[in-house]
Amino acid sequence: MHLYDFISEDELNDLPEDNQQAFSSFVRVARRNLSETSRGLNDGDENDWRQLQEMRHGFTNVVLAAAKRYGIEPFLFTNVPKVNKFDSDIYFQLVADLDHYMTQLAIDTSIRQRSESTRLPEASKDKIRSYIHHLKEAIQKSPSFNEAKKERLLDKVAEFEAALGKSRLSYVAVTRLTLEILAVPVTLWSAYDVAHKLLSNINQVVAEAKVEEDEQRKLPALPKPFVMIAPRAPEIEERKKKADFGGGGGRDRNLDDEVPF
Repeated sequence: MHLYDFISEDELNDLPEDNQQAFSSFVRVARRNLSETSRGLNDGDENDWRQLQEMRHGFTNVVLAAAKRYGIEPFLFTNVPKVNKFDSDIYFQLVADLDHYMTQLAIDTSIRQRSESTRLPEASKDKIRSYIHHLKEAIQKSPSFNEAKKERLLDKVAEFEAALGKSRLSYVAVTRLTLEILAVPVTLWSAYDVAHKLLSNINQVVAEAKVEEDEQRKLPALPKPFVMIAPRAPEIEERKKKADFGGGGGRDRNLDDEVPF
């Protein structure tokens, strides 16, 4: 089996830009497709078993290739097993190692997202929703916007509203909305000052909430980068130490020898 049996070209192109996140998404998609393709196969039947082994080896092959391309250190030097040496134990060990790595990545991502987002009190969310309502009105009432432009801007506002509905509001969502609005030439707005003021108010509410949260929780500004750890420590071959029984050629002194003065 080859790459596109596990992930489509569109899915590959849509992977995140961050290498670790891209690898994690790659593995999830590949595992899902492997599970769907192999559903119904009976490993007690010889033909089904051979087909299942081929699929699992193909999965192992493409995942390790992706790990090397994305620079995922725990798997950089893992060799692809030869077909005639591949068995279920090798496959399940790889799956376990992937789960170990992806658990670390998921937790690290969660920690980072807490530092790059904020939990908004309901009162703050209500303020922002009010600003968003007036921002949408400003977009809809601007005579210089054609329908396509209005639709695009309103879609971006809707994306922000969806992000606002989550437990934590990401800075990325705020930044995207800000950039979309600021990218519109001033001359196209019928009330640019109003739109700019609303945007400024949204950013201020988010900033105040984040400062208050950080003060209460005493979080560092940004957690230190986490280095992913391999599931097992490298095996160290202990070298046998040669016992040194002494090879001195000097003749032993008799303890009873007389010490000259």
